Amino acid sequence: MARPIRMLNAAEIFFVTVRCYQRRYLLRPSTDTNELLGGVLARAVRLHGVELFAFSIISNHIHLLVRAPRGNLPRFMQYLATNVSKKVGRLVRWGGSFWGRRYAAEPILDETALLGRLRYVLSHGVKEGLVRRCRDWPGLSCLPLLLDGQPRSFRWFDWSRRSSGNARRIRRPLLDDHWAEYEELQLTPLPCPGLRDREALQRFLRRTVKAIEEQASREFRTVLGKSGVLRLRPHTRPPPALKRKPRPPCHTSNPELLSGFRERYRSFVDEYRKASIRWRSGDHTAVFPEGAIKPFVWPSSTAVPLAA
Repeated sequence: MARPIRMLNAAEIFFVTVRCYQRRYLLRPSTDTNELLGGVLARAVRLHGVELFAFSIISNHIHLLVRAPRGNLPRFMQYLATNVSKKVGRLVRWGGSFWGRRYAAEPILDETALLGRLRYVLSHGVKEGLVRRCRDWPGLSCLPLLLDGQPRSFRWFDWSRRSSGNARRIRRPLLDDHWAEYEELQLTPLPCPGLRDREALQRFLRRTVKAIEEQASREFRTVLGKSGVLRLRPHTRPPPALKRKPRPPCHTSNPELLSGFRERYRSFVDEYRKASIRWRSGDHTAVFPEGAIKPFVWPSSTAVPLAA
């Protein structure tokens, strides 16, 4: 199946998902894994200037609510995915492909859909019957940062220094403070007028968490529990999912917005394909629609000789 052409609007918030290879538990929570993930995420947000509204990191996938005002969402995700695969892959001794496929990014078109995606992000760990309460999830979650509004400090480990100079002869652990640089992770306030006040946001979060936990308690008589989650082996491959839903083109609660998005996307794809044909044939004056990613073109086999 062909990959859908990305239409990335810098003004829109995206619901981003990236999954581990074969849905293995390579991101299984632990003190070390959480520290590595927090450091990579905090550094990626700072370096690329994106707005991170919410996130959840489960044992085999990551969800983000993010906006890239600079139009650099692909570069942000490339940096994040590459560094997570290198650092966490080394920590859990995984030598193969870390991610199953490229990340999914679906735009969120209205406030109701945004709050729905936030509820979905907060429900992870509970809605699968892994833990009883949202705050019991032992992995990284945006819930504590949303509740208190304060940044959280993580360590970024510069392992390039570990293999240079005299450091080669000094055996230090991977997560030794000698390689650490501190990064702060802070969430961008949700762009919802009714939640700008801190107390209003906390009331919304408490109601949402309560509803999530009550629904899960009706569906699951028993849960794996925090200790059970921590006992999972990172290399383990879970049984195949019984049912996989098709990926939505966008997230909205308004049928008119959905219809308008589909029409806009069809027009975008038509313009993109016309420009892509010219671009691939060597016409680099081809104009792509706004928000498009130009296709990669291999250098011409006809080399231009250098001047003597």
